[in-house]
This record gives sequence, C-alpha cells and structure tokens, in this order.
Amino acid sequence: MNCIIDTRVLLWWLSDDPLLPGNLRKIIENTDNICFISAVSIWEISIKSSIVKLEIPGKYLDILRDQGFHDLPIYLEHADNVAKLPFHHRDPFDRLIIAQAMVEELTILTTDEVIPLYKVKTLTK
Repeated sequence: MNCIIDTRVLLWWLSDDPLLPGNLRKIIENTDNICFISAVSIWEISIKSSIVKLEIPGKYLDILRDQGFHDLPIYLEHADNVAKLPFHHRDPFDRLIIAQAMVEELTILTTDEVIPLYKVKTLTK
C-alpha cells in the first residue's frame, strides 16, 4: 500500500503515543507499505513548535528518514487541487494533504473524522 500519514498520526508515531490506533501502527511498521510524509506536515509542525504549541523530538527529520519514510513535496498540481475540494474541512494543512492524496493516489492514515467525507482513500481508527 502507498499511504500518506497525516500530521496527528505522524506526531503520535514520533512520540510512540498509545493514542495511535494499533491498525495504523501496523500499517506504518509494515515494510511492504510505502509511507509518505508530506512537506505540509513538516510545515505545520514547524509553525506550531515555533509558537510553543507543540514539543517535538530533536532531529525528528533524521528519525523519519532513518525509519524509511518518503518525502512528498508540495507540487503545483497539489496546490491547484485544493480549489476543487468541497469545504468539509477548514484546516488548510489537512486540505492540502487531502489534495496530495487524491493527485498521488495515496491512502491517508488519519484519525480525523472529517477527512473520510472526501472522495479519497482513508484508513482510520
């Protein structure tokens, strides 16, 4: 499976938080799956950590790379696809991750209850 991990799931993964649902943890741990981390998530984490709303482990990018995650940059087509989305979700970060998943045909690993309202493949808790 090719998947993209939303920001909340990514943070739970990084901190080994028990709130991360077991089924999502198994998908991430399965080396047969290709898991992408969006530049959008790193941008969101950076913004929130800079205003002290979030504490992140040092060198977390190295940790992600060492664990085999793949980078997903933001391409023009991703940004353009956001305009085509219905407004179920107001969070701009999540909307861009949804657009990326649609364009790249990725399954979103999420615990967000709104994301499955979009015509995108999701796996939730």
